[in-house]
Amino acid sequence: MDRRQLLQTTAALAATTVLGTELITTGTAQAAGKAPGDLGAAQPLDGRPFPAYDYTRANKLPKEMTGYWTKSFTSGDQTRTAKIYISLETPIRSYYTVIAVPDGIDTADFLRRTSWRDIADDREEGLFILEPGEHGWGTAADEAEYVNAALAFYESNRYFSIFGEHYFVGYGHGAPALEAWAVAHPLKAIAQVYLDSTGLDAAYLDSYASREFDGRTSYTPVVFPEGFDLIRYDETVLPTWYINPDERSASASLAYWKRANDTAPAGASGGKFGTVYRQRPESDRWMTSHAGPISQVAVQKHPVDALKKETTRQIVEFLTAYTRYENSFAYGNQLYERADYARLGVQVHTMMVEGFVREYLVYVPRSATSRWHKKAPVLFVFPGDSQTDKVFVDATQWWKVAEQEGFILVVVCEQYSSTSVVVSHKNSVAFYRQLHDLVIQQYPADPTRVYATGQSAGGGVSQSFAIAYPEYFAAVASTSFPVSPNSSGNISFDGGQYPASYRAIPNYMIYGYGDLSSVTGTLWDNVQNGLDSWARYHLQVDGLQLSDVDTLDGKRSGWHNRFQTWTWREPGTAIPILKVTKNNYRSHNTMAEECPLLWDFVKHYSIEVDASGRATRYYSPSGFQQPGDKRRV
Repeated sequence: MDRRQLLQTTAALAATTVLGTELITTGTAQAAGKAPGDLGAAQPLDGRPFPAYDYTRANKLPKEMTGYWTKSFTSGDQTRTAKIYISLETPIRSYYTVIAVPDGIDTADFLRRTSWRDIADDREEGLFILEPGEHGWGTAADEAEYVNAALAFYESNRYFSIFGEHYFVGYGHGAPALEAWAVAHPLKAIAQVYLDSTGLDAAYLDSYASREFDGRTSYTPVVFPEGFDLIRYDETVLPTWYINPDERSASASLAYWKRANDTAPAGASGGKFGTVYRQRPESDRWMTSHAGPISQVAVQKHPVDALKKETTRQIVEFLTAYTRYENSFAYGNQLYERADYARLGVQVHTMMVEGFVREYLVYVPRSATSRWHKKAPVLFVFPGDSQTDKVFVDATQWWKVAEQEGFILVVVCEQYSSTSVVVSHKNSVAFYRQLHDLVIQQYPADPTRVYATGQSAGGGVSQSFAIAYPEYFAAVASTSFPVSPNSSGNISFDGGQYPASYRAIPNYMIYGYGDLSSVTGTLWDNVQNGLDSWARYHLQVDGLQLSDVDTLDGKRSGWHNRFQTWTWREPGTAIPILKVTKNNYRSHNTMAEECPLLWDFVKHYSIEVDASGRATRYYSPSGFQQPGDKRRV
């Protein structure tokens, strides 16, 4: 049974990630001249200077930060420690597995015997390891101060950066402390596994179960309609595997997670995972509104050898079938299938751009060649600020849309920015020109059907191209960042000023109710912001007025009618030329549910550019699947 089949039955399989041309066969210890599995003494992070920029490594943490580290924390009258392992090839914003180690074993020995360190090397990921105190693990309540302090550092520091959603694995008496944190912060955990755990008591679980997520965001508050049912903490799906639980004391935890995951009352055999309680097919949980009922609770009642390498690999199979995005606003938080690069054939490459090593990711699904032969459309994706190519492939699920629609997916990666562990956009024009030419030359691409999308700062990049270089793309569709010319007719782009072309391009933008102040409200309210300026520019070059919209109320669609869409059509035709959608139930971060909408807009357009740079666009109602149906825009 392959991974996708297992996910469809919510008993998941994830193969070791292989990153195209970046296949790494030697881990950090080997590179450092140590014997395989020999971590050496953990080096202290306390008081250590922050790492310098390492421009030789594209989208990777500075090489000086790879290896085995220790960090101390004060908890009550004790000094506690946590360990960090960063593999040699760990990228910026990598996935990390947070592990609570069992009592009575040295952490380095534990990482060696369980093969956690080897797995981190193979997967090019990181580990954050919670350790018991001098007298072993205390109760979940006793450990709360230590766990909170350690995870606060892990989530935000200048030594390494993380994906923002976490895998949790708790062993023995360390498991309840980690599980307690997951109960209190369910939006931040992707999946969890607990071995030989006593679980949590009902009183603790009940203290969180009925809490509700409101409309507060980091940006603009979301105001819900009257009668709207808020999401409770115990309605947050979180794939969970309990291995050899204490059946009496862990019963409350198991009941809690079955309720949270909206599982069927009866379990089914899941092989090595034990009894699997799958999310009900008719489940209405918000967090699986797009992916479908993929979550589960698995219970393996029999004891296993927790230190055995095979046990660890099974744990990794369970965890890494899943990914998650949006860790601060429940109504945009979604659980997804994680992309398996090896199975899909995702390629990760680098190139030199303006003297810097830059990374990019290419995915050519089989459907691209079967549907279009040697002329597949191409979508260039510009991630949001600090969002790497690898982060964005999973966060947006663009790889799934590419599979379904048969286009070549190209995701750019950013360059180091405010610190040595953070990235942002740089040299975007030069990067795109080089990458475009390479993709057209080396892949089965249709040069007349090249499109751009992006989120936040990446949306700003794509929208800047739409104004300064509209001939580069057949159409643009992006999220949450409007761009318009200033009073001098220029846009700020890549640290410079570029004149607006004042030439039309089919354009679509989606934004959230709780978005940046520059893109909130509607085009008909009394607040003038970036959204209004963006629309004003494109309506002008399209020869349209605001009043030419199809409906003032917007057409509603999506989960709980979350999308409200307005469309302007080319004068004298039915061809949509400008489109705006407000997602009434999200903050600033994009959602994978938006990606099919973006693609469904751009796929109908093509462009031909003559030697003088003059562009002619065409519109195909069938998305170029029916010969002869395209017409000039």
